[in-house]
Amino acid sequence: MGVTRTLSNKFKFELGKGSINFGDTGAGAFRVILMNDTFTFDRTTHGTYLDIKADELDAGNGYTKLDKALTADSVWAQDDVNNKGAISWDDVTWTASGGSIGPTGAAVVVQYDAGGAATGDDSLVVGCIDFGEEITVTDGVSFQLQNLGFDLTQAV
Repeated sequence: MGVTRTLSNKFKFELGKGSINFGDTGAGAFRVILMNDTFTFDRTTHGTYLDIKADELDAGNGYTKLDKALTADSVWAQDDVNNKGAISWDDVTWTASGGSIGPTGAAVVVQYDAGGAATGDDSLVVGCIDFGEEITVTDGVSFQLQNLGFDLTQAV
C-alpha cells in the first residue's frame, strides 16, 4: 500500500472561511507529529489536536510531542497541468537516540495554537499522511519526511 494524504474537513471549512494564514511567519505556525501504529485518521472527527493527541507517539528517544515546527512560510504552487494547488513545507527529520522511535504509521500536520495553556489542544488538524506501513526508527538512525504537503483539488 502506498502513501496517502487526506485533508481534514475542519481544515477545508476553515480554509473556505479565510481563517487560515499560510504565510504566517511565526515560528512553529505549522507542526508535524507522528502517530502510533494503531491510529486511523478520520477526516470528519479529527479536527483539532485534542481529537488526536492520545494517539501521538510517546515522547522519548529523540521524539518530542508537538515539537517539530515546519518552515515558517508555507510554499504554495499552482499546477495548471493537473488543475490543482499544492501546499508544501521543507523536509523534516527525527533521529532516534537512546532507543527506538515508533512504530508509527502516519504523520499529522497541525496549524499550531498554544490554546492559552500551551497545550496545543486547539491546534487545527490540516491533514494526515498515512505511510501505508509501520515504521520503527532504531537507535542512531534518522527518519525523514520528504515532499511534506497536500494537494488541493476540486474537493476543497
